[in-house]
Amino acid sequence: MSITDWPAGERPREKLLQRGAASLSDAELLAIFLRTGVVGKSAVDLARELLVRFGNLTRLFAAAEQEFCAIHGMGQAKFVQLQAVVEMARRALQEEMRTGDALNSPRAVREFLQLLLQARQQEVFVAIFLDAQHRVVATEELFQGTLTQTSVYPREIVKRALHHNAAAMIFAHNHPSGVAEPSDSDRLLTEELKRSLALVDVRVLDHFIVAGAGCLSFAEKGWL
Repeated sequence: MSITDWPAGERPREKLLQRGAASLSDAELLAIFLRTGVVGKSAVDLARELLVRFGNLTRLFAAAEQEFCAIHGMGQAKFVQLQAVVEMARRALQEEMRTGDALNSPRAVREFLQLLLQARQQEVFVAIFLDAQHRVVATEELFQGTLTQTSVYPREIVKRALHHNAAAMIFAHNHPSGVAEPSDSDRLLTEELKRSLALVDVRVLDHFIVAGAGCLSFAEKGWL
């Protein structure tokens, strides 16, 4: 059955207009993006198939062009459109962080870091540099590693902090394993960074670990 044959209140577009985007399922939101299905499948059917194939939206967003385009009904144009949507969301969150106090918009910081890191296949260490009003000055991917570890050098982080004239910093790295729990080395590194940066009057406000759809905050856990 075509989506146009569904009751008006169940069609994704009409449902969004009546109840808001948050009321839609992942498949319904994806169906609106797809716009049309293929022979024998509605856009919602195709969206569900994509979510089953990739497991969730995060993995779908991170799919390589060849893998995405290999699915019947998908193609390079849809791949480009999807990547553009993800990048716009990432930039919008970064703008939100830049225009206000990062501590007063923890949702934007968390969602930005998740979009940036959750699909990465190797560990990546990111630093967010803040001014005295906790506004974002810059965001940098400082170190990249393997599937299970990244070498982080506090000396280099101090140099970058001084370069940006930062007053505070937020750190983040991902766990491709999908387990957000920090390792002993994660805890030790955080303490070492706090000590090193304190010598140049730079505060460490938080350290996030992004793992799959989860995001753990050291500050929220009371570990800072």
